[in-house]
Amino acid sequence: MDGTGSFGAGRAGSAFDFVTFMKQPQTILRVLAWIFSMVVFASIINEAYVNMGSERLHCVFNKNADACNYGITVGIMAFIASLFFLALDVYFPQISSVKDRKRAVLMEMVFSGFWTFLWFVGFCFLANQWSQTSPEELPLEQASDAARAAIAFSFFSILTWAGLTVCAVQRFLLGTDMALFTSNPAAHQPPKQPYPSNDVIGQTNIPVSDYHSPALIETVETRPPGYKTPPAF
Repeated sequence: MDGTGSFGAGRAGSAFDFVTFMKQPQTILRVLAWIFSMVVFASIINEAYVNMGSERLHCVFNKNADACNYGITVGIMAFIASLFFLALDVYFPQISSVKDRKRAVLMEMVFSGFWTFLWFVGFCFLANQWSQTSPEELPLEQASDAARAAIAFSFFSILTWAGLTVCAVQRFLLGTDMALFTSNPAAHQPPKQPYPSNDVIGQTNIPVSDYHSPALIETVETRPPGYKTPPAF
């Protein structure tokens, strides 16, 4: 049987099609989430710490180190998680156990939903701290591009992880096609026909409607006492 199997994946043990896999919306969103997370934490690490009138480096987001640390932490974790779930998507059709597939989809759904929330918090946090940053503290707009890039791609990450959450929910609601994984051979056999309404006598089937009792044969034993045979004409 071809087609969709358990929780949106193909039948267990089916061949891996790289082109079809890369065209899936879930795969595209996964790759975008991986790229966006890398832009966020790389921008903060490389350019978001600047010298603001002192020898000490400060976070460009209103000198709030928590803002930079939050963006780096969420970005790195999202980067690693994107690679992990991408590898899981490749291996997913090889999982024969329906329960294991269900756990994998549930884990992805919960993680994607939680990381959507974290990216929303990060976007609001970084945007708020950037709005409170004084232009005088950034001569020649030092690190401005990195700050704006981190904020912008934090917003894009909200959309990608929200899309991944929707994909995971759809896969979970898709449920399980148990016909692909049943081990009972009787499930594939046609239903048994009901017994015909015929009386079986020996090896011969005699329909009830066609059965007639034999004609009464008069014998000596069956004659009543005193019975006389009428004369023949």
